[in-house]
Amino acid sequence: MPVVTVALAACTSNMSPESPSASGVPPTSATASGAAPSATTAASVKFVRAPHQLPAPVQREVAVTDGKQILIAGGLDATGASTSGVFAFSPSTGHIAQVGTMPQVFHDAAGEQLGGRLVVFGGGSTASIDTVQAFDPSTKKASVIGHLPMPLSDLTGAVIGKTVYLVGGWNGKTPQPTIWSTTTGTSFKKVAALPAGVRYPAVAAAGDQLVVAGGALANGSETDRISLVDPSTGSVKTIGALPTPTAHAMAFTVDGTVYVAGGRDAVGNALTTVTAIDPSTGQTTKAPALPVGLSDAAITQDVNGTATLLGGAGISTTSSVLQTKPVTLPSLSRAEKQPLQISTPFVSHLPASAAVRPFAGRLLIADRGNNRLLVLNPAGHVVWQYPSPSLPAPSLPFYFPDDAFWVHGGNAILVNEEENDVLTEIAYPSGKTLWTYGHPRAGGSSPGYVHQPDDLYPYPGGGLVVADAKNCRILFFNAKGSPSGQLGKTGDCTPGLPNTVGYPNGGTPLPNGSLLISEINGAHISELSAKHKVLWSTPVPGLHVPSDPQPLSDGSFLVVDYAHPGAVIRFTSDGKALWTYRPTSGSGVLDHPSLGAPLPNGLVAVNDDYNHRVVLIDPTTDSIVFQYGHTGVAGTGPGYLNTPDGLDLLLPGGVIPLHVDFPSDKVVQGRP
Repeated sequence: MPVVTVALAACTSNMSPESPSASGVPPTSATASGAAPSATTAASVKFVRAPHQLPAPVQREVAVTDGKQILIAGGLDATGASTSGVFAFSPSTGHIAQVGTMPQVFHDAAGEQLGGRLVVFGGGSTASIDTVQAFDPSTKKASVIGHLPMPLSDLTGAVIGKTVYLVGGWNGKTPQPTIWSTTTGTSFKKVAALPAGVRYPAVAAAGDQLVVAGGALANGSETDRISLVDPSTGSVKTIGALPTPTAHAMAFTVDGTVYVAGGRDAVGNALTTVTAIDPSTGQTTKAPALPVGLSDAAITQDVNGTATLLGGAGISTTSSVLQTKPVTLPSLSRAEKQPLQISTPFVSHLPASAAVRPFAGRLLIADRGNNRLLVLNPAGHVVWQYPSPSLPAPSLPFYFPDDAFWVHGGNAILVNEEENDVLTEIAYPSGKTLWTYGHPRAGGSSPGYVHQPDDLYPYPGGGLVVADAKNCRILFFNAKGSPSGQLGKTGDCTPGLPNTVGYPNGGTPLPNGSLLISEINGAHISELSAKHKVLWSTPVPGLHVPSDPQPLSDGSFLVVDYAHPGAVIRFTSDGKALWTYRPTSGSGVLDHPSLGAPLPNGLVAVNDDYNHRVVLIDPTTDSIVFQYGHTGVAGTGPGYLNTPDGLDLLLPGGVIPLHVDFPSDKVVQGRP
């Protein structure tokens, strides 16, 4: 029985069971124009043989993990008989022991962890069943807890947040197109329908969506269709095609890329193929092959990102074990193969992982309308939220976080609460308030007050700088947190740098102490030296309300137009526009974007405020290749935002690529 261990970034569990042969109307396999498989190798996942093996072969079983052990239940044994045993397996030692028995024998089920229990959905032995069985590892007891809407085997499960999704399956007569959701295992809701009924599809979660690849059709043939499913809306669209029609494969997600491993081809051969799928485009690339052909394996993933494939079938059933070893991930997109010179100037030697699609590390979002901060991993999963019941309460009411920036190598976060008239620094990940400045909902210009503060940045030398917008000034703090000066005359919003500032909504510091300033009054972008000399000042063609200018490594600059339709514009210091992204129709239209930031991989991250989303734009194709949030729909649940107004990126190793950082990673108490 082979076991495959994979270092991953997101959690999915898939099991591909088998039932009597299908019959019915034969749909054709899916194709997608412009999404043909590429010969490029995606080398982020590579399988090698591991030292441990299981004592007996099994296939079409289910498995879940609690991070310490893997629970394996049911499946077909070496004689082809369905089983009911529950076994605890340690992937670190290879130890395995029976810990329980399910009420019914089964194979071809879907199995997920739900409420701390292993829950088995359907399956069957001689016929498909509708039983939902659960095993509690704390009590070692198993029971029937519910029933599916119909008998189903050959279905595949995946988890998004706390919701289990069940895809396809065989009801004893024909493959099913329905996708069901449940949070309890006792009640089920139909959330979407595939273009055709399928058995044995490969399914993985990609952010708040599902990728469904391959599967067996009603006429018994395999499909190559790749579908993207949005369970919140019921939307299902074909985004691409596998290199070959495939069923019985296993799917999982790494850094936002879905991988489909193994499976069976049209003549029943077990495949060694591993295909990487970019969910944002449907583009497929070839990853390193499995050492052996493999189908019908279960997959688990622990909290540390390690996934394990257990059992399965090939030319012959063996007890060999396969696992991954670290390899470098090359780019998967045109933006990374032929990047524009728009990467950040703040670090000269980026880690290799900076090229990961859609981003590497941790993406911080100031979710202004929800009065919270979120941190996403590359799979689009929220890994930290502030405020939170599990963190210390804010020392002042936390309201209207307009921008948020990583500091101290990712050990803290600076936040300007624009309509709360407060500046604050929060320790990460503890959530402890390190200091505050200002008075909640009491804007002012006296010492200790700010009025609509925008863009609180670290300033070279250890201090701070903030655009104090309604006071029409730029404020500076020294390394000890004391006010150390200002640009502009308080209350005078007439454009006239450096003496007066025309309602600033951005003041981005450069490593040499210069500032990029955007003024709403006059719609100009300017650079001031550390000695407050105007180095250049210019309007930009098509720019109505400039917001948050950013430097690029080639000497040009990036700014967004806070309007509808909004724009992202790359320009020179003499006002020449080099690139403009401003769709006027379709899903790419921006509605009051507030910040555009150039990522090291060549993509541009944008806060699309009134569309309630954060998007990554490929400037070589003028297309959105990643999105978090539902376009035009505000919400608080997983995958939703409400007027997100700030973002920042933290790369692995504590590298902050988009702006200057404090000179030491020591978190300063009591500042400012």
